[in-house]
Amino acid sequence: MARVYNFSAGPAALPEEVLTQAQAEMLDWRGSGMSVMEMSHRGKEFMSIAEEAEADLRELMDIPSSYKVLFLQGGASSQFAAIPMNLIGRTGKADYFRTGSWSKKAIAEARRFGDIAVIDAEQDGKFTRVPAADGFSISSDATYVHYTPNETIEGVEFSYIPDTGDMPLVADMSSTILSRPLDVSRYGLIYAGAQKNIGPAGLTIVIVREDLIGSPIDGTPTMFNYLTQADAGSMYNTPPTYGWYLAGLVFKWLKSKGGLAGMAQINERKAARLYEAIDTSAFYANPVARDCRSWMNVPFTLADSALDAEFLKQAGEAGLKTLKGHRSVGGMRASIYNAMPEAGVEALVEFMAEFERNNA
Repeated sequence: MARVYNFSAGPAALPEEVLTQAQAEMLDWRGSGMSVMEMSHRGKEFMSIAEEAEADLRELMDIPSSYKVLFLQGGASSQFAAIPMNLIGRTGKADYFRTGSWSKKAIAEARRFGDIAVIDAEQDGKFTRVPAADGFSISSDATYVHYTPNETIEGVEFSYIPDTGDMPLVADMSSTILSRPLDVSRYGLIYAGAQKNIGPAGLTIVIVREDLIGSPIDGTPTMFNYLTQADAGSMYNTPPTYGWYLAGLVFKWLKSKGGLAGMAQINERKAARLYEAIDTSAFYANPVARDCRSWMNVPFTLADSALDAEFLKQAGEAGLKTLKGHRSVGGMRASIYNAMPEAGVEALVEFMAEFERNNA
């Protein structure tokens, strides 16, 4: 059976090289006689997998030694609660950018634990841009500032890192992590669900500055306490071992592709090619302000929405899958994470042109 081009927003495509290696190692990892899924998380075999994966991630992202890297469960959505539980205690206040669906959910959860001030980017009920770099102010008594660099659903992205001074900056990087180089030292905490650019669903990575660990609010569950997880090497309980292993394979794959600098060049070309096809057509449109467009998630609409179902049907028949836009936005959405090859984007662009010729 031929592989398709999977434009899903998540769980998303994984590199074929990674899947092939995992397949080869499924029954016997490096002569151990066991699958990674069968290993004790405290055995020497899995400990070596875990340590190597963390070392490779630290190298790829140039993570300073003053940061802990946690491999956790519960998805990025669990971190919506874990972050205020661990960080908001000093003043009980935090600032949140509201730029789309995922930041809205983060705000709603954070309000269960403290007083949240919102920097709002909604206009006429829609999210099509982020605040200008000099267009917001930070509360003097906030304990941290939270933002979502890329809104997966709306396709809205920050082109800059918000300057929060000495205030710790927290970022939900679920859909942008590992897509380009990043100055980790600008952040107090970075978190990301794995199912877009890291590996399979079920693993969540938290990169947190050590000085922010250790002062959770009263009632914080043990599993949500970053100090507990850091002290246990992310193994307070059984971690998502197979997801951790696959993430490690992805990190190796990224290193073989020139690291994050190499991926940035590829990702920028992919996004530019797709946006060019949209912008040079009267048949397709993208609603996001040009200076706020996502590299990873590209929503687009057809001139006649009555053609949406036929577009999706014919795209699927052409091997272009999971292009339906989120119900809150409509239209189409092409998620073009690291594992999406340039050939996949080119195939989509060619199909779009053909569909336009036949239906305009």
